[in-house]
Amino acid sequence: MSRRRIGFWYRLAAVICKPPLLVLFKRDWQGMEHIPADGGFITAVNHNSYLDPLSYAHYQYNTGRVPRFLAKAGLFKSGFVGLMMRGTGQIPVYRETTDAATAFRAAVDAIDKGECVAFYPEGTLTRDPELWPMQGKTGAARVALLTKAPVIPVAQWGANDAMPPYAKEKKLRLLPRKTLRVKAGPPVDLSAYYDREPTAEVLRAATDVIMAAISEQLAGLRGEPAPAEPYDWRKAIARERRAAREAAKAAKAATAAAASAEPAAATGPAVGPQQARSTQQAQEDESK
Repeated sequence: MSRRRIGFWYRLAAVICKPPLLVLFKRDWQGMEHIPADGGFITAVNHNSYLDPLSYAHYQYNTGRVPRFLAKAGLFKSGFVGLMMRGTGQIPVYRETTDAATAFRAAVDAIDKGECVAFYPEGTLTRDPELWPMQGKTGAARVALLTKAPVIPVAQWGANDAMPPYAKEKKLRLLPRKTLRVKAGPPVDLSAYYDREPTAEVLRAATDVIMAAISEQLAGLRGEPAPAEPYDWRKAIARERRAAREAAKAAKAATAAAASAEPAAATGPAVGPQQARSTQQAQEDESK
């Protein structure tokens, strides 16, 4: 299938967004040759800044293959945002459904029609302290195994300098002028999983392969090796909660120990001044 016509609404979005991006940021774009010229495919992108979607969309728009992002179905219902979402062909995700294949049916249909569907497999901004990709969710792998479409790993770096994740103030830091770096890699080889039942174990294994490919591209952008294992947010939260419980238990034990170690005189019967003098006199008489 030939390259899809970009369409009026995507061009309008480009007219609005591209000029400020060109003025405010420098660009370092690599690996565009890995974006397929024809047919449906998936891009799997890391997420470390609220500015990421603009940076990545700008990159891929210039390849001629515009991305279709997954977004909550509620955003498509009304207003200018809904109009833009529908007009640019974004993909509604029906999160209220329990069946994963049904939840991603629009994404599968888009790929079958020759579209590009963009996934942020982490599902949210990375919680990794060093901003490496954390453990991904299995949605991208599930759609990839259903469609057998190419999965292109895409790494981003630099938008986090302009808008750091989880900053107290969500504002742009434009000076000095930042460089938005985006790099696409060769398709991820998931052929080992195509003929297997998509169990939780298979989907997890395929997702780990995808996340490792994204981390490999990001390592190239950052010029440093990626961690051996992706950051597991759930395990980190569990460790923090366990440490908090142990700290609270230790503090309670220390308080109890301090209370039991108080001098016996503090809890014994009070001794008046007259009684103290009589006792001292008796001791002196005994010593004579």
